[in-house]
Amino acid sequence: MFRIQTVCTGNICRSPMAQFALARAFGDAAAERPVAGEEPAAVAVDSAGLSGWEAGKPMDKRAAAELRRHGYPDTGIAAFRARGFQPEWFAERDLILAMDYGHFMELSLQAPTQADRAKVMMLRAFDPALQTPAGRPHPCAELGIADPWYGDQKDFEESYALITAAVPGVLEYVEQLLANRRESRHDR
Repeated sequence: MFRIQTVCTGNICRSPMAQFALARAFGDAAAERPVAGEEPAAVAVDSAGLSGWEAGKPMDKRAAAELRRHGYPDTGIAAFRARGFQPEWFAERDLILAMDYGHFMELSLQAPTQADRAKVMMLRAFDPALQTPAGRPHPCAELGIADPWYGDQKDFEESYALITAAVPGVLEYVEQLLANRRESRHDR
């Protein structure tokens, strides 16, 4: 199983919206494009916050409203509870997606090994509209998704739009990694 974790500050706004968007996209992709002769690769997506301030709390009502507006099921939204990032998760995750540059830097500093640091990327770096001939843009403040908690519903709409714009790029990246893994297993 390939495991992705999205990370923001408190795990009540951006990272849960990214979790739900990515989980839906990977579920849809697995249903639409099964690999001939193989079980589709399972991809699990979860989220966390760098702080434990919000641990145990439900998703921000505005984030939940934005997800409902896009057809996500109430049961998953209602069951969601925030949690703080645990350093041991570096070993358990294949990809850790930071919502802003501060999160990226903090996760990079916490990563115990170079291999763990390589798992930490910024979500918006995967937005196909931001790709250059050289590939994904390097992590920087401009790739951050501003915390909508300080704003109104429009800020949550904008955050969701930035998140979902990056989803196709994450899908492509993970599918390529998984294809490379399958090829290397077949080559043995």
